[in-house]
Amino acid sequence: MSKFSERAELRIGKIVEVSGESMRVEIDAELSDLTRVVDGRVYLVGQLGSIIKIHYGRRLLFAYVRMLRMRSELAIEEGAARIAPGDDSRLLEADLFAQGTWRSDGDGLGISRGVEMYPLPLQGVYLTTADELDELFAAAERAKLSNGVSPLVPIGTYVGSNGAVCRANVDKLFGQHCAVLGSTGSGKSGTVAALIHSVLEHKKKDSDEVIRPRMVVIDPHGEYGAAFQGKCQVLRAYASAVQDAPGTELRLPYWLMSGDELRALIIGKTEAEATSQNNIVYKALKHARMVTAGIVQPIPDDPDGDLSEVLVDGKTHADIVAFDRDKPIRFSLDEFQRHIDQVQGRKSGRKDSLSATERKSHDSILDKLSVLRTDPRLQFLMRDEAADTLTAAILQLTGATADGATVKVVDISGAPNEVAGTLTALVCRLLFNYKVWQTRAERERDPVLIVCEEAHRYVPDRGDAQYKEAQDAVRRIAKEGRKYGLGLMLVSQRPSDVESTVLSQCNSWIILRLTNGADQDHVRRFLPDSLSGIVRMLSSLGRREAVFVGEAAALPARIKIRELTAEQLPNSNDLSFVGGWADLPNDEAAVGPAIGRWTQ
Repeated sequence: MSKFSERAELRIGKIVEVSGESMRVEIDAELSDLTRVVDGRVYLVGQLGSIIKIHYGRRLLFAYVRMLRMRSELAIEEGAARIAPGDDSRLLEADLFAQGTWRSDGDGLGISRGVEMYPLPLQGVYLTTADELDELFAAAERAKLSNGVSPLVPIGTYVGSNGAVCRANVDKLFGQHCAVLGSTGSGKSGTVAALIHSVLEHKKKDSDEVIRPRMVVIDPHGEYGAAFQGKCQVLRAYASAVQDAPGTELRLPYWLMSGDELRALIIGKTEAEATSQNNIVYKALKHARMVTAGIVQPIPDDPDGDLSEVLVDGKTHADIVAFDRDKPIRFSLDEFQRHIDQVQGRKSGRKDSLSATERKSHDSILDKLSVLRTDPRLQFLMRDEAADTLTAAILQLTGATADGATVKVVDISGAPNEVAGTLTALVCRLLFNYKVWQTRAERERDPVLIVCEEAHRYVPDRGDAQYKEAQDAVRRIAKEGRKYGLGLMLVSQRPSDVESTVLSQCNSWIILRLTNGADQDHVRRFLPDSLSGIVRMLSSLGRREAVFVGEAAALPARIKIRELTAEQLPNSNDLSFVGGWADLPNDEAAVGPAIGRWTQ
C-alpha cells in the first residue's frame, strides 16, 4: 500500500476540539494498551513529541503530540461537572506544525510549515509510520545549490523514523545565527564538534573536493583542539607547558584594542565606572596614536615647561579634533605611559607634579600597566613587534594554514580570567570591523562563523562590568552580523543566564537535555507558540538527543546527533574519581612536575 494512505489500522481517534494550532483528539476506546501493530511493527500511541497526521482531501496535516490525559482530569481543571468512570475517555493534545500537498507534477509530497486549512471536529487522526516519516523529512529537506554545493549537511538522524538522516541548512544555521543549549553532561560540546565535523566533511556536488569553512571557536577550556587534529589551528593565548597538545601562539598586539577594551584591561571591573581614570586612559591613547599618525610631536625625553600638544608642521587643531582614537594604529606604550606620567600627572603649564592625592588615579593606572607588561601570560597581548600587523591579525583568524586548516580554535584557557572578556571582545570586534569594510563580493567569498562557547560568561543577562566590552561586541554581531557574512553560534549550559537580546537573534536552536526549570521556561519564550509543548520533553532527552527547531531545520524534530569517534570528540570528559582513588596518592616526585609548570 502506498505511503500516506488513509489506512484503517493507522487510525487512533477523532478530533473533538480545534483551537488555533492546537487540537484535542479522543482516542478510540478499542485501543486498550495504546499500541498499534502495522506491517509487523509496533507503534506506540500518544508518545510525547511523536507525529500524527490528519487527511484533508489532497492535503495532509501534521501535528506533534503534546500531552495525553483523561477527560475527567480536563473537566476538573475547567471546573466542569465530574464525569462518571464509565463515561471517561482518553484525550490526546497536539500542536499542528506543517501541511503536505501532493505536487501536481507528480514529484511526490510538498511540505510547508504552518497550516492554511484547519481540521474539523470528528475528523479521523492517524499514526505516521516510519516509512512515512522518512518521506516527510525528505520532502521537507529541499534546497538549491550554491556555487555547486548543497547547503544541506547531515548532522544526525530523526528519532522515531526508520533511521532517516537529519540535514541542517548550513546557510540558515550559521548565516542567521544559532544556539546550542544543554545541561552539563547532555553532550553539548560533542554536538558542537559534530556540527563542525559535518561541515568539514561536506563535499561539492559530484566531487570529492570538500569545502573550506572559516570558523573561529572561542574555547575557554582548551578542549576543542583535540577534536580537530590536523583540521584546525589552535591559537593559544598562553603557551604554557601544562597544555596537553601543541599550538600556535596567539598574536593580538595591544594596539589593536579599542579605547574601551584598553580601559577595561587596565582599570579592571572594580573601577570600571571611575570617570576620571577612564578619561586619563582615553587622553593618553589618543595622544599616542596621533604621534604615530604624524599629527602631534612625541613628548620630549627631558620635559621642561608647558607640555601641551605640539602640532607637527602642516597640521592644525582641526586634525586633533577629527582624529579617531580607536583607529587601529600601532602606537608606543612608552609614549602612552609618558603622557599619563609627565603630562596628565603634573600641573598645567608647570613642571611640578600633582600632589600624591591628585596623582592617585594616575599612579594606579601606571602600576597596573607595569604589571600587565611584565605578566608572561599576557605576552600575546602586550607585544610590539614589526611582524604584528592588522593584516597578520586578520589572517591569523580567517586565513588558511600551510596544511590548509581554516578552523581556528582560540584557546583562552591559559589567559587570566580578568582578560577573558577583553580578549573575546577584541576578537569579535576585529572580525566585525573587517567584514564591514569588505565589499559585497568579498563577503560572498569569505563568510565567517564565530563559535562562542560558555556564552553565558561573555554575554550574561545582567550588567557585569567585567564582560561589558564582550557583551557589546557579541550583541552587535547578533544584531548586524548576518548582513556582512558574519555568523554566530552561541553555546551555553545556562540559557537563562544568556542575554535575551542576543539569544532572541538566533533563528535556529539545537536544544539538548535541560533539567533546570528556569532554563526550560527561558527557551520556551523563544520558540513559536505551536512548539511550546515540545519543551516538555527537554528533561527526558537522552545523551546526544536534541530538539532541532528553527529556520535551519526542515521541520521541528527530535533528533539524535551523529556519533563521533574518541579522536573526534573534544577533551571535555569528566574525570573518574573512583578510578583516580584506586591509585596511591601522589608523592613528592609525582607532584613536582605540576609545581614546576606552576612556578616557571
